[in-house]
Amino acid sequence: MKKNILTARSITKNYVMGKSTLEVLQGVDLELVEGKILAIIGESGAGKSTLLHILGMLDRPTTGTLSLNGEDLIKKTDEELAVYRNRFVSFIFQFHHLLPEFNALENVAMPAIISGKTLSQSREKAAFLLEKVGLSERITHRPNELSGGELQRVSVARALMNDPSIIFADEPSGNLDHRNSEMLHDLIWDLAREHNCTFVVVTHDIALAKRADSIMKLHYGVLEVIDSEKIDDRL
Repeated sequence: MKKNILTARSITKNYVMGKSTLEVLQGVDLELVEGKILAIIGESGAGKSTLLHILGMLDRPTTGTLSLNGEDLIKKTDEELAVYRNRFVSFIFQFHHLLPEFNALENVAMPAIISGKTLSQSREKAAFLLEKVGLSERITHRPNELSGGELQRVSVARALMNDPSIIFADEPSGNLDHRNSEMLHDLIWDLAREHNCTFVVVTHDIALAKRADSIMKLHYGVLEVIDSEKIDDRL
């Protein structure tokens, strides 16, 4: 039986802007299940990226609770959260954020290097992951020598380097054409199943959202579960 690995309760996020307060999240409740893919949709500016950053521990909520594998994350220091992120979660963004001075293999190996391993210790796994995403012939290429679709596949391989429990993807195909988007979607779904990794995908892509195990919409700061058959009317 699949277990819940991340639980968020009553998450709020407010930003003080002069004399006014902007309430972006207004009591979000969420449970992520091991090995499942969740798509989060919503209008631009609804706070989807803000929510993703909080769930991924890149930002802290104003109020609420967040636990990963039963461990309270809110009480951890910033330094402890940095270690936790490197060990348990990973990210894929719309823009790949690869380091331009390093080649594809070195970029993929970077999470392991940050955790204390050497490049020589990480090389074999990084090469294996690049082969998994169809880039075994691009190992020594730097980002400026790769296409947009190839850059995103490198970022997917990098996200898998430390065997994370959860991968957060923020508009992962938003910068790609239709063909490369389809290829990236297929890759994410295949890898999610193969590695039993939980994915949270923020997207405006209806086709991508409909392939997820479940879909939620962020609306006026609150998450609600929606039926995939009604997604066209709710986005």
